[in-house]
Amino acid sequence: MHPALPYRLLNKFTIVVSIIGVGVALVDSGFTLSTWLKHLFHIFYLAIILLGFVATVGRYIRRKLPLVVNKVAIFDLLTGMAIVMLLVVHFTALWQSGLSMPVDGFIAIKVAVFVTFIREISDNNFSLNHAFLNPAQFFILSFLSVVLVGALLLMMPNATTQPISFIDALFTATSAVCVTGLIVVDTATRFTTFGQMIIIGLIQIGGLGILTFVTYFSYFFKGGVSYETQLSISEMTYSPRMGDMVTTLKSILYVTFGVEALAAILIYISIYDLPGMNLSERLFFSAFHAVSAFCNAGFSTFSVGLYDEALRFNYPLQLIIGATFLFGGMGFVIVVNLLRYLRHRTQRVLYHNDPRYTYQPWLLNINSRITLITSGALLLIGLIGVMMFEYHGILAEHSSWYGKLIAGLFTAATPRTAGFNIVDMDALAFPTIMLTIFLMWIGASPNSTGGGIKTSTFAIAVLNTLSLARGQTKVEVFKREIADISIRRAFSIMWLSLLVIGLGVTLISYDQPELDLIKVVFECFSAYSTVGLSLNLTTELSDFSKLVVSVIMFVGRVGMLTLFIALLKNMRQRNYRYPTEEITIN
Repeated sequence: MHPALPYRLLNKFTIVVSIIGVGVALVDSGFTLSTWLKHLFHIFYLAIILLGFVATVGRYIRRKLPLVVNKVAIFDLLTGMAIVMLLVVHFTALWQSGLSMPVDGFIAIKVAVFVTFIREISDNNFSLNHAFLNPAQFFILSFLSVVLVGALLLMMPNATTQPISFIDALFTATSAVCVTGLIVVDTATRFTTFGQMIIIGLIQIGGLGILTFVTYFSYFFKGGVSYETQLSISEMTYSPRMGDMVTTLKSILYVTFGVEALAAILIYISIYDLPGMNLSERLFFSAFHAVSAFCNAGFSTFSVGLYDEALRFNYPLQLIIGATFLFGGMGFVIVVNLLRYLRHRTQRVLYHNDPRYTYQPWLLNINSRITLITSGALLLIGLIGVMMFEYHGILAEHSSWYGKLIAGLFTAATPRTAGFNIVDMDALAFPTIMLTIFLMWIGASPNSTGGGIKTSTFAIAVLNTLSLARGQTKVEVFKREIADISIRRAFSIMWLSLLVIGLGVTLISYDQPELDLIKVVFECFSAYSTVGLSLNLTTELSDFSKLVVSVIMFVGRVGMLTLFIALLKNMRQRNYRYPTEEITIN
């Protein structure tokens, strides 16, 4: 027998048992069970934790090498110590209670089961098999799986204050995973704290993508990622250099959790004196809105969102949340590139005589330049438009000039797929509605948590139009020529988005002809661009219309072009070219 075989069998067995344990923990949390069954589950949790502890110790004994202190060893040591301390405290309290203490409050035990599952499954090599699924198919199925699991979790009795239908649960899960924010039931009143925690978990997974977490865990515990997986992720993110994939993934996670933590702290400071909330409620509010803002989800624990009377005039809170969702919508790769550029510029100022910090050309790459300029221009256009159309409208309730400015800036920025509102959306003037639809359609930047056709797509379309008007045969910007494949991809994305939105408007209008057409159009643009803004129409949708909007949200999140790539086989490139013919266009 191979010496490693017993360990592999133990690892596989622990993975299977821990998966069952995670499922049992969710059922235990989501349903009201009898006492004897809770005690039985509790014993099962302890058995899983013990099994994981044995597997971890066996992992180091099997190596028969001197213990190397690295990040994995430190992680195992810290988690092992935490679990031992947890068990000591747990059994001490259980013994002092005469073995009669209820077991339904031990959340830490369930967390330990989840950590065991993550640790054991990450010790296996993760690889995307092109023969089974291409990257686009895996990307779509991962989102679809999370949506379906999320819908089932939201239907659990302990997740809601009163039962909801499967259609409503599916709609809410789709809206959360696709970081949209459209709701058919009130998040604040229809979901318990447990249900709201499920929603924020779905938002976090949907914002970053389950593949990001799986790949990073595989890299962290195994020290590397297979070549096939790197190739697949590079294809999905259109990364030009495959070697930077792992570094980029780490930067994405660090930036995400760092910004969310900072935003949560600042949000807490801005609401520290908010009446009617205790410490735990303020902490949950801060964490929930920090994640929802950075992921551009737009979900809130208040029934009317940030338009609530307690928050409507809290301008520091609005600035914090606005900056957070703009940062999240900028795009992970662009944020990392911008941070590196700013760090280099700071180092040049501080150490201007040091040869290590000499000028580096193109440190801020062309993607970042196009995105930042386009985003800034759209934000300025939106601000000017809102101030013009709504100064004596929805902004009139803000008495001060800076209050109007902040509210106008927030209203202009939130269509960039954020979904938060600090004004009555149903009271918008018609020109503002049209401007908002336009901004929603463009959306956020590529490789971000936001949706829409993306700022780079819009910028390429504008540049291509200008080059045609000037009689140029190439699209050039910043002394660089835009690749033909980028132009083709941009126009494909644009017309496919209008096709999906138009089809959605047609189906909803056919099913509910009594609905106001402009509200239906607004809803479909908001759904496709994963914005979450609504003219108070979502709750009036029928079950069929809810399914239509759910499909639009899902297609908008994964991308219609990605769906085509997943469904159509790639044709081999032929080593010939047909004669070129010019088609009459105008």
